[in-house]
Amino acid sequence: MARFGVNMDDKTLHLGLIGDNIAASRAPVLHRLAGEQNGLSVRYDRLVPSDMAMSFEQVFEQCRTIGYRGLNITYPYKERIVPFVRVDDPLVRAMGAVNTVLFDPSGPMGFNTDYSGFVAAYQGARGQRATGPVLMIGTGGVGRAVAFGLAALGSTDIRLVDRDRSKAEGLAQALKAADVGMEVTIWDDVATAAQGAVGLINCTPVGMVGHDGSPVSPEAMIGAEWVFDAVYTPVMTQFLSDATAQGLEVISGWELFFFQGVHAWSIFADAPLDQSELRVQLQNAAAPDRPAGQ
Repeated sequence: MARFGVNMDDKTLHLGLIGDNIAASRAPVLHRLAGEQNGLSVRYDRLVPSDMAMSFEQVFEQCRTIGYRGLNITYPYKERIVPFVRVDDPLVRAMGAVNTVLFDPSGPMGFNTDYSGFVAAYQGARGQRATGPVLMIGTGGVGRAVAFGLAALGSTDIRLVDRDRSKAEGLAQALKAADVGMEVTIWDDVATAAQGAVGLINCTPVGMVGHDGSPVSPEAMIGAEWVFDAVYTPVMTQFLSDATAQGLEVISGWELFFFQGVHAWSIFADAPLDQSELRVQLQNAAAPDRPAGQ
């Protein structure tokens, strides 16, 4: 018995991650552990186009043709993948960013579990409390997903900052076109935009391994209540350390990593998970070097 991309005779599942700077990714561990819960052997490959002397499009086409069940897509390819997949969810189409691909017999299908993962991470930490006005720095693939997640959480005021102002403008237009009922403003200065913000979000690579620093100064955090960092390599970034010192409520990017992975697994395998057990196993498996992000 077999289904597309899954050999049920020997119970194997072939998955992969396409992205740059992913050597420390814990995504392979998460999906292997998820497979073990279901008696599946998971092969999960890290695929870096430059290391393979191939373009992103060539890597994706190769995965499509040689029998992968699905892929995770990470920085900087979440927007680049969109033209090559069928996206049925109108909200994901409006985001213009995909982080999960399923190779279905009808063709590649695109999903966004960063969006649902962020919502789950926020609610896990803050329950149903309102987000308040939010400053979000970085409007690329993960930023687009988080912005739509904020809309789903009922946010009515989001301030966008990006070194590439055109990207912030593009996200603002996408939110407006989706009619999410959110006031969206674009700012050039982080400190100014942070004034009066209740939530502070980093959706840039700043703070990850190889990109030291923080996008927000400790002084600019005064008056905020909570922060979220999409970076999870390392788990405790400078941004989160500064926020902790200020007494702010911290939502780690590891939570987004966990939930987006759980949601992606449900797309790849449609098999149940004991999330509590998976969380413990994943944290224990990552103990020597701490969890690293997708």
